[in-house]
This record gives sequence, structure tokens and C-alpha cells, in this order.
Amino acid sequence: MRMTKRSIFVAAGLVGLMVACRETAPAADPPAASQPAAVAPSDPYHAEILKFQQEREALLKTDTGWLTIAGLFFLVQPATTFGSNPLNDIVLPAGAPDKAGTFELKGGKVFVKAEPGVTFMLDGKPVTDRQLRSDGEGPPDRLSLGDLQLWVHQSGDRPSIRLRDKNSKLRKEFTGTSWFPVNASFKVEGMYTPYAKPKIVEVPNILGDIDRMPVPGIVSFTVNGQEMKMEPIAEAGDKEFWFVFRDLTSGQETYPAARFLYAPVPVSGKMTIDFNQAQNPPCAYNPYSTCPLPFEQNRLKTRIEAGEKAYGGTPKS
Repeated sequence: MRMTKRSIFVAAGLVGLMVACRETAPAADPPAASQPAAVAPSDPYHAEILKFQQEREALLKTDTGWLTIAGLFFLVQPATTFGSNPLNDIVLPAGAPDKAGTFELKGGKVFVKAEPGVTFMLDGKPVTDRQLRSDGEGPPDRLSLGDLQLWVHQSGDRPSIRLRDKNSKLRKEFTGTSWFPVNASFKVEGMYTPYAKPKIVEVPNILGDIDRMPVPGIVSFTVNGQEMKMEPIAEAGDKEFWFVFRDLTSGQETYPAARFLYAPVPVSGKMTIDFNQAQNPPCAYNPYSTCPLPFEQNRLKTRIEAGEKAYGGTPKS
């Protein structure tokens, strides 16, 4: 969801969205059987895309992949208790302490206070009482409690607690990714035109919160014989553009809300856009994610029959 984290936002809300939708993960075993791999393709490009698909699935299945996200709890009161006892405000999986602690909201900041006898780990150090940095401020403070992690996630202006469980049901029941056949015609060359000044666009995420995204310019290209344009998300110094797009396969073969596509930044105004590397957003697999919806400019009036298809267990948008 690790590759290294690709940070693209400049302010609190911007960084928070990036962390929400793209996370690093350690290496993992290759996927079991979602792609037939009995015979390696002889075409180098075909082999490159199959390798991309395998690495994409392996990333989902890691201990820090999106399949391990097991809860999203918005903080709507000054004090929010958490633990495995069902009387807590946030109920943790069995095996966690009956009463683990309390999250407190003070002046827009979130603090954690452990119950007596409970200790969290943060960056290898014990923690019982402290302010927590949210993912709207950069890499968040992640509290570890056995196989669980908890941290403050910012969805628009709303703080929440995100829960990770290495033993989540979504991870255990994952059935693998699905892809369109590799089609080199969907690897296209684009021309990039920067805006005089990068603009900050307010975009709703899938939960209805508003996130602010930096858009540096616009990319023109031709696909299916039609001239198209998309706006990327990126800030100065990024090595990639991030496209959030929808097309006429959305809600049919592909996930309804959107798909993501990452591409190297332009060189001398030119760049390659490879829709064979289009992938599902985290919300296609996990109802506890907060993915952005595409700009109006990125709603393509054509069928992009390339890249990742909808997941069999996809939550409805």
C-alpha cells in the first residue's frame, strides 16, 4: 500500500492523504496463483508488466499491506477508550488488553494514555502517556500492541484512529488480484504543460471529507484514438506523478470510484503513461481506507481495458 513512501503533500491535510493512500511495506513472498506463471512470456514488455503485477499483489499481502487495516474510528468526543472489552468506545480484537487506554482530544491534538499495567511500543521504546503525531503531519506515531498497531489518521479535517491487525480477516481471506491482458497500445506518450503556478485543488475522498491536493500542470495524450488530458498530483521535487482517474470500465470491469496510476515525472515536457500499471486504490480492498475521488478532468470518456480489474470482494463505493 513498500517501496518507499512517496510523499507528495506540503501541508498537514496533504501529507495525511498521501499516507492514507500509499504506505510502505517490507518485502513479501510472491503471490500464490493469481497469475499463471508456468511459462515466462518471451516478450520483455509482457514480462515486465507481469512482474509489476506480482510485486503489486505481494505488497498487498505483507504485514504492512492494506489488507491488514482492520478499523477506522473517528474521534468525536474528548476521551475515547479502547481495548478488547466490548464496553470500550473502540473495541480491539480478542487478545488485546481488556482496557488498553484512552485517546484524548485537546486543542485539535490527540494524546494517548495507557491503562495501568499496559505499555505500548513506539519506535522500539515503551510509551504510556504522550501526544501522538498524525499522518496529516508526516509519518505518524504508530503505537504497537502485540500484533496490533494504532495511529492517528487525518481524513480531511477529521481525526481518527486507524487500526492495523496482522491477523485481519481481510488478509486471511484475500483471493488475489485480477488484471486485463497486457496490451502495449495502452502504453502511451504524453506531453506535459506546467501551470504558471501549481494549484491546490479541493477534492472529496470516498467518505465525503475534503482533501487538498497539489496539481502542478496537465498531461495530454492519445489513447484509443482519442485525445485526452489528465491532471497529476505532485509537488516540486517529486520523482513521480500520481493520477487518480475513472474511465468507462469503472463500475463494470474495474473498481467504481477510481483507479490509481503512477508515472515518472516528465523529461523535457515528455512522459510515458502506462495504463497496464493502473491499480486499484486501497478502498477497493478495504472499507477502512479514505481514498480520493478523481478530478473532473480525470474522468476519461473512453474504456481503459488495461491494468487491474475490480477485486472479487470489492466493497461498494
